[in-house]
Amino acid sequence: MARHLITSALPYINGIKHLGNLVGSQLPADLFARYMRGRGREVLFLCATDEHGTPAELAATKAGKPVEDYCAELHEVQARIADGFRLSFDHYGRSSSPQNHALTQHFAGRLADLGLISEVTEKQMYSNADGRFLPDRYIEGTCPNCGFESARGDQCDNCTKQLDPTDLINPYSTISGSTDLEERETKHLFLRQSEMREKLQNWIDTKADWPILTTSIANKWLNDGDGLQDRGITRDLDWGIPVKRGAEDWPGMEGKVFYVWFDAPIEYIACAQEWVDAGKGSDWERWWRTDKGADDVTYTQFMGKDNVPFHTLSFPATILGSQEPWKAVDYIKSFNYLNYDGGQFSTSRGRGVFMDQALEILPADYWRWWLLSHAPESSDSEFTWENFQQSVNKDLADVLGNFVSRVTKFCRSKFGEEVPTGGAFGETETALITELTTRIRAYEDHMSSMEVRKSAQELRAIWVAGNEYLQNAAPWSVFKTDPEQAAAQIRLALNLIRLYAVLSAPFIPDASKALLAAMNTDDTSWPDNVPAALEVLKPGHAFTVPDVTFRKISDEEREDWQTRFAGKRD
Repeated sequence: MARHLITSALPYINGIKHLGNLVGSQLPADLFARYMRGRGREVLFLCATDEHGTPAELAATKAGKPVEDYCAELHEVQARIADGFRLSFDHYGRSSSPQNHALTQHFAGRLADLGLISEVTEKQMYSNADGRFLPDRYIEGTCPNCGFESARGDQCDNCTKQLDPTDLINPYSTISGSTDLEERETKHLFLRQSEMREKLQNWIDTKADWPILTTSIANKWLNDGDGLQDRGITRDLDWGIPVKRGAEDWPGMEGKVFYVWFDAPIEYIACAQEWVDAGKGSDWERWWRTDKGADDVTYTQFMGKDNVPFHTLSFPATILGSQEPWKAVDYIKSFNYLNYDGGQFSTSRGRGVFMDQALEILPADYWRWWLLSHAPESSDSEFTWENFQQSVNKDLADVLGNFVSRVTKFCRSKFGEEVPTGGAFGETETALITELTTRIRAYEDHMSSMEVRKSAQELRAIWVAGNEYLQNAAPWSVFKTDPEQAAAQIRLALNLIRLYAVLSAPFIPDASKALLAAMNTDDTSWPDNVPAALEVLKPGHAFTVPDVTFRKISDEEREDWQTRFAGKRD
């Protein structure tokens, strides 16, 4: 049986992420990991904080802390919040780890030996006011492509065009704000991606099952304009992985570090080493080396669309270019953007809900359900408080929560707190089982294909089927004339609660756990055989009536939150 290696794009270290960051990578990756574990697959789910580069230095300076201390502190904050959202990482590592230092330097040495790294003398912006060369993210200005006035020196966030600092119009230092910049010569290392173009194109052409969003971005970068360009992999920074050729010093590269986009994807591999070194697992090579048993591994990456070029081109150029037996990605699930209530999330303006704030308002399952059921797969999607309230109240409270409450309370009042004995399933029950079998198989197909929204829709339909059955069967009426038949109906419904807990666990793990506890069972067996799954809880099995599974959001709460997170307007 194939093993599943799953990685999420690494969240950047400079602060707490917003809900759009969460739904664009980590949350759907967790959904898939939980589903595969639920189906009995062996899973290694890895993520880490991305800690190098200019923004880390800038954020640390703003916080008045040494960058090492700042990154260590924010790593703990992000890890705690990830746990709050029940992200089930097998290890949550750090790109600043010793393992990633050594592995990044190894890849650089290997690529250099194979002629895929060149030393290039180029002109780079030097700030006279700051007395230093300015890496790309230390410079902002107007984008020459779309006119966006806050484009960074590496990329425009508005049109996503890849840039060099010298491309910007009216550039200025983000450190001092000074426009007293001049070009000076400096030497840097470049990954010769252009030499890998044909190999990368052939590799991408084999990925016919990838989402159109993923392949269209990759092919655009490969073929637009002059095609795939060589990319600088070093920067003039203090914080980062020192430039070495393997374990050896690299003459002329003293004082430079590797560019964050070169070392960050390598952390996926290093994270597995950290996982082993932390005593959580063993033999990381069987996941990452095809000469060590990784041939039966299916490797899936999750990320937002802005990360696609680096994961379809730059990181594969590193992996494939090394000519070593590393496991390359099999499938890249990419997402569009989640916008916030008619605009964008903004940290500086306090606009939108950020992950720590979300958990202060409501438990994780409320957010997990809305975000996954509205995942921005085929296009950008938008969070609004009205839609959030409606989805929580109708899907979670009225459909799932109401079913659980009605069944358990009715059973307690008529049969006590145990699965009732007597009666037999009739045509109505048989029809329900047939419908559930069809829907569960469809749910499995969507989940295996990582069709997140379709999976959520099918799961909700499975919940609705139970409600419709309860309404049609009307055990409260049947009980008056045929208590045994009502007992059979409620026995089926109680088993449905356990079944719902199992099926829903990837989406709403806390609620799933609570429902299993209420049903007094730790049986999480997957319903390969639906009729058998609906007889797991035998007559006489004790249960308890759970607390409210999901509470409704009031209009007053919605209005308060809408005002609280509106942020400062321009």
